[in-house]
Amino acid sequence: MKKIHALTVAFSIAALSVSHLAFAQTFPTKPIRVIVPFAPGGSTDIIARLVTQRMSQELGQPVVVENKAGAGGAIGAAEGARAAPDGYTLSIATVSTMAVLPACRPKDLPYDPIKDFAPVTNFANTANVIAINPKFPAKDFKSFVEELKKNPGKYSYGSSGTCGVLHLFGEAFKMATGTDIVHVPYKGSGPALADAVGGQVEILFDNLPSSMPQIQAGKLRALAVAWDKRIDSMKDVPTLAEVGYPQLNQPVWYGLLAPRGTPKEIINKLRDAAVIALKDPRVIRVLDEQGSLASGNTPEEFAKEIKAQYDWARDVVKTQKIEFN
Repeated sequence: MKKIHALTVAFSIAALSVSHLAFAQTFPTKPIRVIVPFAPGGSTDIIARLVTQRMSQELGQPVVVENKAGAGGAIGAAEGARAAPDGYTLSIATVSTMAVLPACRPKDLPYDPIKDFAPVTNFANTANVIAINPKFPAKDFKSFVEELKKNPGKYSYGSSGTCGVLHLFGEAFKMATGTDIVHVPYKGSGPALADAVGGQVEILFDNLPSSMPQIQAGKLRALAVAWDKRIDSMKDVPTLAEVGYPQLNQPVWYGLLAPRGTPKEIINKLRDAAVIALKDPRVIRVLDEQGSLASGNTPEEFAKEIKAQYDWARDVVKTQKIEFN
């Protein structure tokens, strides 16, 4: 009986593998839906539409982006996690949905960022920036930190909201530099940016693309960027690694996820299409205009990026005693 049972199990596994392979070979046979967990028009939406549109040419089927905003990205991410693992409903991963929200809401988040998804690939990385109002009494990063240390609690910084990725960027800065600055949360990066330009807050932690026009116009002064090298259009602005804080030198990213249990063959086909898309000159040019750099890494590499960012966020939230509200 044991031999018969073993043979039955082996036959079932083999049949399942053949079924998965056959399914993957014909995949896709209908349009693919990609959930963007934020509103239209932001960096996440722009990058998702740019890359998936080019992927559709390789896959031979339309790839349709659907915006499911709300709860800081949790609504769209949860829907992506609950989808059938057949490759026809995918979702976009961000540092906010895969690291920051899970760190801030460990008990009530309706998905697990590590267990509920099958990473496909990181589409692109985007630089972060620390910027100040030009009236701030510092001209470079070193004098900026010195001024903050001399005046604990005097200055404030704006972010896109409590327990957003830029809030954690600011708190990680405080941890690394031993400074005390007051967090002022806004309902999005736009209002925070406007108040930094207007001088209502002196400091801004932001994604570079949204701040770049104000920096170029001289309405904000960039002190350092979280990037692997200096930005071509900002050659005088050092990276955070250059000024002695490599732990802060982390860009944000936007990647593609499938639900857990999606066959590996389908994951690989999706990733191959993404890699081709990310090598397209037009895609590279538009990403560059967004202040982003194409990635296209392996599912395993992207999984490691997600886990590393998740661990970082948990450490910041715990150390700084941040509470989601």
